Amino acid sequence: MLEIVAIIAVILAIAIAVVLVLAAAKSSTLQVTRAASIRAPAERIFPLISDFHQWTRWSPYENKDPAMKRSYSGTESGKGAVYAWDGDKNVGSGRMEILEASAPSKVVIKLDFFKPFEGHNTAEFTMLPQEDATNVTWTMYGPAVFMSKLMQVFINLDHMIGKDFEAGLANLKKLTEK
Repeated sequence: MLEIVAIIAVILAIAIAVVLVLAAAKSSTLQVTRAASIRAPAERIFPLISDFHQWTRWSPYENKDPAMKRSYSGTESGKGAVYAWDGDKNVGSGRMEILEASAPSKVVIKLDFFKPFEGHNTAEFTMLPQEDATNVTWTMYGPAVFMSKLMQVFINLDHMIGKDFEAGLANLKKLTEK
């Protein structure tokens, strides 16, 4: 019986060591990017991104917790606009601040997550005219702390976050192509 317990303990120790080594080998940077071609001018898309009050119309995160608390501060829109949220386990809590708003082509946002895990990233939206459409790219990037790397051993964050970005871009497409 003691031999079985010792074997199980060794196997568990090896499994934990393997997971830790795999986590340590993950990239030190997290980046997720998705893009969509929207048949609308950038001038119609830009205000929906540069004004946090408009995010309730298209952001996939706005419907994950109907009781989520939102607050707005700073400027009304564009550089200096601030949006904070506090919700359930599906959305956690955090804060966004627009650092750059170059109409109608680019919005850069400082993105801070507080719960369920702390994280500090940058979100960037670019809008490039392409003939009769606008190519909209949504990217989030930042440092991958060890907890993030550990999660990535078991969860594909690019796929998980990317699905939300795809949904948000599809919502922007529906709103602006009308």
